[in-house]
Amino acid sequence: MYTEHDKQFARYTITSALPYANGPVHIGHLAGVYVPADIYARYLRANGEDVLFIGGSDEHGVPITIKARKEGCTPQDIVDRYHNIIKDSFKELGVSFDIYSRTSSAGHHELAADYFKKLYEEGKFIEKTSQQYYDEEAKTFLADRYITGTCPHCGNERAYGDQCEACGTTLNATDLINPKSALSGNPPVLKETKHWYLPLDQDEPWLRDWILEQHKGDWKTNVYGQCKSWIDAGLQPRAVTRDLDWGVKVPVEGADGKVLYVWFDAPIGYISFTKQHTPDWEKWWKQKDTKLVHFIGKDNIVFHCIIFPAMLHAEGSYILPDNVPANEFLNLEGDKISTSRNWAVWLHEYLVDFPGKQDVLRYTLCSNAPETKDNDFTWKDFQLKNNSELVAILGNFVNRTLVLTHKFYEGHVPAMGELTDLERQTIEEMKTFPERIGRSIETYRFREALSEMMNLARLGNKYLTETEPWKLIKTDATRAATVLNLSLQICANLAILAEPFLPFSAEKMRKMLNLSASGWTTAGSSELLKEGDLINQPELLFEKIEDAAIEGQIQKLADKKKQNELNAWAPAAVKPIVEFDDFGKVDIRVGTVLECTKVPKADKLLQFKIEDSMGTRTIVSGIAKYYPEPEKLVGQQVCFIANFAPRKLKGIESQGMILSAEDKDGRLVLITPSQLVTPGCSIG
Repeated sequence: MYTEHDKQFARYTITSALPYANGPVHIGHLAGVYVPADIYARYLRANGEDVLFIGGSDEHGVPITIKARKEGCTPQDIVDRYHNIIKDSFKELGVSFDIYSRTSSAGHHELAADYFKKLYEEGKFIEKTSQQYYDEEAKTFLADRYITGTCPHCGNERAYGDQCEACGTTLNATDLINPKSALSGNPPVLKETKHWYLPLDQDEPWLRDWILEQHKGDWKTNVYGQCKSWIDAGLQPRAVTRDLDWGVKVPVEGADGKVLYVWFDAPIGYISFTKQHTPDWEKWWKQKDTKLVHFIGKDNIVFHCIIFPAMLHAEGSYILPDNVPANEFLNLEGDKISTSRNWAVWLHEYLVDFPGKQDVLRYTLCSNAPETKDNDFTWKDFQLKNNSELVAILGNFVNRTLVLTHKFYEGHVPAMGELTDLERQTIEEMKTFPERIGRSIETYRFREALSEMMNLARLGNKYLTETEPWKLIKTDATRAATVLNLSLQICANLAILAEPFLPFSAEKMRKMLNLSASGWTTAGSSELLKEGDLINQPELLFEKIEDAAIEGQIQKLADKKKQNELNAWAPAAVKPIVEFDDFGKVDIRVGTVLECTKVPKADKLLQFKIEDSMGTRTIVSGIAKYYPEPEKLVGQQVCFIANFAPRKLKGIESQGMILSAEDKDGRLVLITPSQLVTPGCSIG
């Protein structure tokens, strides 16, 4: 079941990207990193391998401090809150970390500082003085995320100093047009500051050989291509320190007010968490027969394939990653997932809205994982995956088999009689699934592996439907027993092979089947259950998800989109300056509404009859959709321009223009005096 490449390894160190503890985890994180990493770890454990699966919260960096500043609390308050939310929701989803820690821990600070100090004392860094943006009002240097401005590539006016989220381009703060401090809103000034840099340009020769030669054809195309692009462009020294007061303090003299840059500090967390987990931590990071695999999203490729390996290589005693199977991005309902816009499905909210349906989310995200290109999550597809696949295929097969076993054999495994060609063919095909699924997992093709697992359920459904044991029991009881025995063996195999993907459902199947065998190497057998074994009462593995539940989630997203539009609203730019005399030519008056009716065959128009103390006038206004009951406007006072030239609208002469204001939510509101005044009063 293993490739020749895998057989050389005695143990597996599996890391998953550390989520920022400035917000909860969403489905994009899960599909890109945590679900595939968990599948891989569970599969290896099922094969009896020695596995360490590492996770933790990244609790340093500017996003944390920005969140704290917005909420008026400390960075520690922020990370304490979100670390617990993230950790608990991972556990509830069944992500089987051996340790889930945090970079704000004392143990991590100590190891990260020691790591820097060792490289510093060995002369592995270079010192550079550079110009960096400084906020004179806040009296602080500005990290990249504290600077906003216009992207020079796409014109987005809300780009950050390190990246434009609109076009995805990586930026330097000095690239921004019209930069502003996120702290004070003032334009920053450039000021000299000293930092330590990792000289990646000196690492370029060995990185070129290690990545472009040794891992050519081994790493995923997107990973290899991004690394090649960076190396071919020429690597540059990378700063490993920042002017900031939140993070791991730089442990050398002359470094007051400086911390380790988060992309130097965070990956060291994998090592510090291991050290927290076991005193035997070095074997997981320093022994050559350990396979190190990083599960990340595509935005972390450079850091895990170039920068962190350069750090490990500089220290000298650590192994390098064997593979970095990064995924692309998952979108939501056709739009890019964005934490700042709250455009996401948050894991902790999903677990409340869909209790007991952890495996449905795991299944949907794996079957639609963005392994080679960006993919899209939709609630309708989520419902379809559950109802048409999990319920109708896997759940249906297991339930039918167990119900028939109880109906005809009082819940005991019947005897396997003489095999026909159909049984022999079905058994031979069943034997192939462990290797087919395993090989796909080993090569990080998790969608393919999941599909193969479901193909085994399809095989069982097809076999049960073709043989019809509910009819055979009346004409050939021995044959019916054989059919149900083999169907139960397929169920037992599914209980083992589904475990990496659907751990809760697999456990439920094992309990119903009273299955003791659970290792991957036992799968493929047609003798997992013995004649006479007692089968427990069947329970539904999956339940149909109704339209109302899905419509509720779609409405929640629609509300978020509406709120985003409101948040993005800004007043229109002020029109060009006019002279007072020009304004004085406009005659604005107050009138009382005597009549108000809809204009026939004109959905947008209302016809007003206005009293202005000089008689009455008719005004036609295009506000009908905002006032569906125009008769309620009778008696109200409105402001109108009295000296516009009359014009005909739908054959009605309009003798002025009623004034209104459009709110940020798109509503149009009539301008009215705060109290009743004499009709015909001038405004000015």
